Amino acid sequence: MIDPRALRTFHEVCRAGSISAAARALNISQPSVSSAIAQMEARLGVVLFARGRAGIVLTPEGEALRRRAELLDNLLRDAQAEVAAAREGVAGPLRVGGTPGALVSLLPHGIAALEASQPRIALHVIERPDRDLTSMLRAGDIELAFVTTDIGEPPEDIAERTFARDHFALIVGGAHQALPGQISLKQAAGLQWVLPEAEGAFRRQLDALFISAGVPTPRDVIRCDSLLTTLGIVRSGARVTILPVQVASSELASGPLRAVAIREAGFSRSIGARWVKGRSLSPLAAQLLTALEGISIG
Repeated sequence: MIDPRALRTFHEVCRAGSISAAARALNISQPSVSSAIAQMEARLGVVLFARGRAGIVLTPEGEALRRRAELLDNLLRDAQAEVAAAREGVAGPLRVGGTPGALVSLLPHGIAALEASQPRIALHVIERPDRDLTSMLRAGDIELAFVTTDIGEPPEDIAERTFARDHFALIVGGAHQALPGQISLKQAAGLQWVLPEAEGAFRRQLDALFISAGVPTPRDVIRCDSLLTTLGIVRSGARVTILPVQVASSELASGPLRAVAIREAGFSRSIGARWVKGRSLSPLAAQLLTALEGISIG
């Protein structure tokens, strides 16, 4: 059985990069940190890291333990915060992450439905690209990830559920009010664009849209992963973008932007949530998923 205190000491060594830095962070002596690590290595029968001038280098066994130590640290952080929130009659805290488009499409609806029965909640929301979210789920940094779904199979340890679908449209500003209500990508090929930079499910869908239309990926393009910045650029100038309609719904409703149907856009974007299989969801996370089941988006 691993001593949880020793595991937290090991995690601090990994985070700080050296025995001495970990001792300072924990406000204990350096020999105490070294002794805790040595006892844990003896108990496990492995070497966890090598010590060098540049700090520590984890062995494969050390890397495996680091992942578990990080999870424990996040678990203890959340337990302390949850007890403090319960004392004040607040549900949570719940930490979620997601890609910008999936978050803006799903989370406001989910929160509105959730607050109808649970008015006091503590929720932390983090925007990240697809490539970061799975590792954050595994480490316990977040409990739910809101993403584009139905793009290949998720990893074996990750559960996925789709809650809504949304069709793609060409989003234009006032400079393109003369465009018809529907357009082919071939007709739009000469326009100036704003498109996502990050390699993820959303970008793969857009790339597939250009390929299916027989149109090369635009050269005159600003690559941008910020949804607010993308919409601001389109609103203020002659550049256009492609987004699921619900992502830009507030700007489309208020008038500065317009959605033009894309003739080749025969598929829609699926959006939903991911979490770690076999790991019990907190009550607030489970309630949020249940709330999302009952909403209609679009």
